[in-house]
Amino acid sequence: MTDLLKNRASIYTEVEDYAASIDFPIIEPLVGVLMNQYAIMIKAKRILELGSGFGYSALWFSEKMDSTTEIICTDFMEENKLLAEKYFKKAGVKTKIDFRIGDAIKILDEIEGEFDIIFNDVEKEDYPEVFEKSIPRLRKGGLLITDNTLWYGKVAQKRKRDYQTVGSREYNRLAFTDKRVLSTILPLRDGITITMKL
Repeated sequence: MTDLLKNRASIYTEVEDYAASIDFPIIEPLVGVLMNQYAIMIKAKRILELGSGFGYSALWFSEKMDSTTEIICTDFMEENKLLAEKYFKKAGVKTKIDFRIGDAIKILDEIEGEFDIIFNDVEKEDYPEVFEKSIPRLRKGGLLITDNTLWYGKVAQKRKRDYQTVGSREYNRLAFTDKRVLSTILPLRDGITITMKL
């Protein structure tokens, strides 16, 4: 399916090739296009990424967006921030990027104000906590976008009880039972759950 996007900018394939060379998991191009589409549709002006790696998802969020949009990136590693900044510069990103180093959930707690989109790609066992903390921080109509919610199909296997599978499964339960939101799971890559705050 990636062949459908073979004309994407070379910066994307550069990051994809690097990620593959070090076996680093990133969202695939079709997921990137989906996230960019949602950002454009809801006219997102403030986006928070909980887990940014070296900036691949932020590159997609920034596509066709201008300096009126701010993207706050988070990661534990300073070297990922430096690499992301190199990619952002090479891509000519126009959005405002604020890349913060540290625990993504703590950073969420520290930042004030509402967000249009929160992208969740932290450790799976932390997914339920991310859900509970993110929904109050979204504006009405805002989106919580969460990666890996099918978790290689393990969420549907009741015997799978490892902490990552349990975290992903509980996250999906919350996303589909909480009265404050409306959710759907799309079977792109490893599953992506789109949750809208009502």
